[in-house]
Amino acid sequence: MTRFTRRGTFGLATLPLLARPALAKVNKNGARPGPFLIGADISWVPEDEAAGARYFVDGVQKDPILILRDAGFNAIRLRIFVDPAKGYSRREPDKGWAGLAQTVKLGKRVRDAGMGLVLSFHYSDTWADPEHQGVPAAWAGHDLPALAKAVDAHTHDTLVAMRAGGAPVDMAVIGNETSFGMLWPHGRVKLSTSTGNPVTDANHAKVGEVGGFDGFAALLRAGIAGARRAEPGVAIQVHNHLGRHWPIVREWTDALIARQVDFDVVGFSCYQQRAQGDWATTFSEYVKRYPDKGLLVAEYSSRKRYINDLVHALPGKHGWGSFIWEPIRHQEAIFDQDGHNAGEGAKPDLISQGLNGAEAPGGLASQQPAVPKPEPTGPMGHGGDYVANKLLDLYPQMAKDYR
Repeated sequence: MTRFTRRGTFGLATLPLLARPALAKVNKNGARPGPFLIGADISWVPEDEAAGARYFVDGVQKDPILILRDAGFNAIRLRIFVDPAKGYSRREPDKGWAGLAQTVKLGKRVRDAGMGLVLSFHYSDTWADPEHQGVPAAWAGHDLPALAKAVDAHTHDTLVAMRAGGAPVDMAVIGNETSFGMLWPHGRVKLSTSTGNPVTDANHAKVGEVGGFDGFAALLRAGIAGARRAEPGVAIQVHNHLGRHWPIVREWTDALIARQVDFDVVGFSCYQQRAQGDWATTFSEYVKRYPDKGLLVAEYSSRKRYINDLVHALPGKHGWGSFIWEPIRHQEAIFDQDGHNAGEGAKPDLISQGLNGAEAPGGLASQQPAVPKPEPTGPMGHGGDYVANKLLDLYPQMAKDYR
């Protein structure tokens, strides 16, 4: 077998691991309920493994979950779709990637590795994000009360199945990147402030009649009720993609709290800033305005040490941690492939330096590709050999420093 190497590695085999996060006992003062979370979303791993992916660290082939654990990661976030065979996994409907069966299996691997488990509910058959919050096929035609009932049941039944499959969930994320709400149009939100991102602003300029914060909050309350009925001690996260934009975050959070949305921690996506210091401003202002809520970074890629230091330094242990998004092969990946970064490297930090696709997934809704792309064929996953690179070495040091 070919040996793969990387430079600058800490002694991973001897590094003491952070204890598994004790998220079942959430504090009501906003402080993190266990050790600082050094997390990652690795939901693509089963797809990639099915396509032949192999993972290496220090020349040794190893389970990618164990590679992360041994580098100081202590929690994994997974996403789940309602029926991916009708959406995300349409090309391989028998596999049902990121559906319940696949997520239970992957979650059990995470728990068997002794790591904390976070589950992000998309409430859609495919990606739910700032530009897409599509209603699942099974819920088509539902009015708001019926959607709320479906959200409650889906959340409850999923968490019950996860526990039954050996993968009990520590934290439930009730909706993914729901800055503009969820399950459009019934739970769609019109914000009063520009995001500063021209693509996002154009896509949300004229959206017609929507349910607004009342509809959105009703759906969140339903998901939270289902989660707590299934797992009474589960931590509840809500997710806003604009960690860089304090005025919008304040408007959004005030609206949810005013409508009795009872969450424990907010998660922010932090891929780009409009100006240096935007993330720091949002974080510091958030913990001052909402002293009984925690804060974490739900998604990031570049500026790894900087983001984590900002969260860890928040007063009163209000910073719970972070989750790097798909770090094996997305954006500034911590693995290489064929001698190059498996995710093509760091992306622009500031919007003025170039728009990061994570800021507005899919681009303009009205924009058509110049040349139609052929329908992809073959496995959905990305195979090949993934070799841990020197960026992974940042995490053992963080695990030591954040004890």
